[in-house]
Amino acid sequence: MLRRLPRGSARSPLPPPAARSAVTAVPLAHVEMGVRGTRPPLVLLHGLFGSHGNFQTVAKALVRRVGGQPDLVERLISVDIGPTSTALISEFPAYISAMKSVNIPAGLSRSAARQLADSQLSSTVQDPQLRQFLLTNLVEVEGRYIWRVNLDAISHHFADIMSFPVFHKPYPGPVLFLGGSNSPYISSKDYPEIQRLFPKADVQFIEGAGHIVHQDKFEDFITAVLNFLPPP
Repeated sequence: MLRRLPRGSARSPLPPPAARSAVTAVPLAHVEMGVRGTRPPLVLLHGLFGSHGNFQTVAKALVRRVGGQPDLVERLISVDIGPTSTALISEFPAYISAMKSVNIPAGLSRSAARQLADSQLSSTVQDPQLRQFLLTNLVEVEGRYIWRVNLDAISHHFADIMSFPVFHKPYPGPVLFLGGSNSPYISSKDYPEIQRLFPKADVQFIEGAGHIVHQDKFEDFITAVLNFLPPP
C-alpha cells in the first residue's frame, strides 16, 4: 500500500522551513506485508494525509484475513478518488489553512497538544473523525509540535496535486474504485474516463462513509477489499 507524502515524515528529519516549499522528489511512504512473491502485489492508493501507523493497521488486517498471502494479487484499488481533477470540490484548502493556523505552546504533553489542536481545528473541520485523522500528522520535534506534512508545498501546488495527468494507454488489470457514499470525490461524471483508462474497473461505494473511507467504515472497507481479491 502506497501513498505520496510531501517531504518530511515521522521517520526522516524535516528540512529547514525555507526549503520546505521547494518542488523536490519525495519517497513513497508504504507498508509491505508478507514475503515478496513472483507476482506484483496489490497496490492501494489514498490521499495526502494519514500516518504510517494508519496504513499499517489496514495492511495488517488484510494480511490476517487473506492468510498472509497479499503478494498473490496483481491489481489496483483507488480509494475515493477518480482519474479526474478534484480541486474544485475539495475542502482541503480550508483544512490546510486551519492546520497552518494551529498554535501549540512548547512543553505540552502529546495528549494535551492533540486536544488543543483538535479544539483549534474544530470550527473549520467539523467532523470529529476527520480531525482525528488529520491529527495523526501532528508530531513533536525538538520540544515543539509541528505538522509532519509539508503544508506550504501542498498549498502552493494544490491544483497540480488534485489534477490527474493525461494518459492515452489504458491499464489492463483489474481495478476497484472504492468511494464513500457521502464523499463527492467519485461521481457519475467520472465513469467515462474511468472506463477509458481502466476498462476492467469496478466502481463501488461504501454506505455512510466519507472521504476517509477506511477510517469511517473500517470493517466494510476491509470486506470490500477482500471481495475484490482473487482466491488464494
